[in-house]
Amino acid sequence: MTDMRENEGFAPAGASQTDFTYPIDTEKVDELARLIQQDRLVNEAMGGLFPEGQTLPEGGRLLDLACGPGGWACEVAFQHPSVEVIGVDISPSTVEYAITYARSRGLSNVHFQVMNVMEPLAFPDASFDLINGRALFSFMQPQDWRHLLAECRRLLKPGGIIRLTESEFPLTSSPATERYFALIAAALQRVGQSFSPDGRHVGITPVLPRLLRQAGFQDVRLRAGAVEWSSDSPMHYAFFKDLFALFQLIKPFLLKTGVIAQEELEPLYQQAIAEMQADDFYAIATGLTVWGQQPHASA
Repeated sequence: MTDMRENEGFAPAGASQTDFTYPIDTEKVDELARLIQQDRLVNEAMGGLFPEGQTLPEGGRLLDLACGPGGWACEVAFQHPSVEVIGVDISPSTVEYAITYARSRGLSNVHFQVMNVMEPLAFPDASFDLINGRALFSFMQPQDWRHLLAECRRLLKPGGIIRLTESEFPLTSSPATERYFALIAAALQRVGQSFSPDGRHVGITPVLPRLLRQAGFQDVRLRAGAVEWSSDSPMHYAFFKDLFALFQLIKPFLLKTGVIAQEELEPLYQQAIAEMQADDFYAIATGLTVWGQQPHASA
């Protein structure tokens, strides 16, 4: 089996393969555009920024881990002008976009910095009232979660909240689309980025609540969200557009990990695209937000 950590071409300059294993080159313009759109999709699928009913303290500070192009952080800053939001991401070009986007909206209470969340973050202890993370499974290995959550414990104020939103792959009626998802899941398992025992899915959602409890967070709760994107639904085109780009951009990763041969991949891609546009296509995407509280007193 091929271990992506031993390969080149999947991490931005300055990041080693052992500490950053996002399967798509984040410096690609197409991936940045996809992530911008995906921010909106996730917000809608999960029912808003804080559908679980979080209240933000006046003058509070929020940290968004692996913030990408900054859509969530900027929207929080816009809707909650009394709080300070800081987003961190390993990709310089993505952070540059986020800064430009925040300026274009006139948001002075949101800031972005280049940082690798797989390493200790350059903030003092007890700096934040809330820490947010979404889709961290896309670059995290199972053993990395313990270190990241310990860092979140360090950074949260007593009584502060950590909230993480993760998902498995959607369920659809398209055989080709389902096989494409299965290939991505199998490739992630090959490079050690999966909790699944057999590589048929990512496996992050079943373990996420326990990960928070094991890290020492209290009152751990969860909230699920779902959105239909069947062919006759309002969300169909947005999800189709996301997967149209994702399936294309992730091809090098699938080939590098050896889960499919080149001569098989392009016909599968074309078939998946065709089946997702068929009149009898059915699909649903689900997500899970898990949150917990920093103890008020040190354990």
